[in-house]
Amino acid sequence: MAPDAQDDVTALLRAWHDGDEDAYRQVSSILYGALRRHATQAMRRARAGEVLQTTALVHEAFMRLASAHNVDWQDRQHFLAVASRTMRRVLVDLARAQQTTKRGARAVHVELESGMAAPEAPTTLDLVALDRALDALGRVDARKVQVIELRYFGGLTVDETADILKVSPDTVARDWRAARVWLLRELSADRRV
Repeated sequence: MAPDAQDDVTALLRAWHDGDEDAYRQVSSILYGALRRHATQAMRRARAGEVLQTTALVHEAFMRLASAHNVDWQDRQHFLAVASRTMRRVLVDLARAQQTTKRGARAVHVELESGMAAPEAPTTLDLVALDRALDALGRVDARKVQVIELRYFGGLTVDETADILKVSPDTVARDWRAARVWLLRELSADRRV
């Protein structure tokens, strides 16, 4: 997105924060395509397409974001970061809704890229368990959770994630690898319990 367009989005986000509902509609129109592309990537990774379509994920995220007019939006990157976290919440809420208190309830599973998986690690994981593991990781290293949210749930590239977090792409790549290894170890241990 060109710098002028970035400024336009930032101005619209701030106007929305100040109560201008038309600004929200304009921001939605501008960012819908980007969020849809990111959601498509997230849906592929989460393999949630069986129960939720990309359009439904984006619409649900936008509906939740519509009530977030009190957020002090900084810029487009801030919006995409919050949208990524919102898509995580939508997918986890869906997974929780599908589970029951009965033993053996159907869990929504996700795949982590196999290149980083330890040999004994599962290739698919329960999305609710992944959410719990991310919460645990957040108590140790919040930036790594942001990297996972932006890349995995938000579908952003390494460069886009670096731009949002204001770190180098190499830092994002290191955090991505380390977080995935940590999560796989945590989730493997969780399955053995």
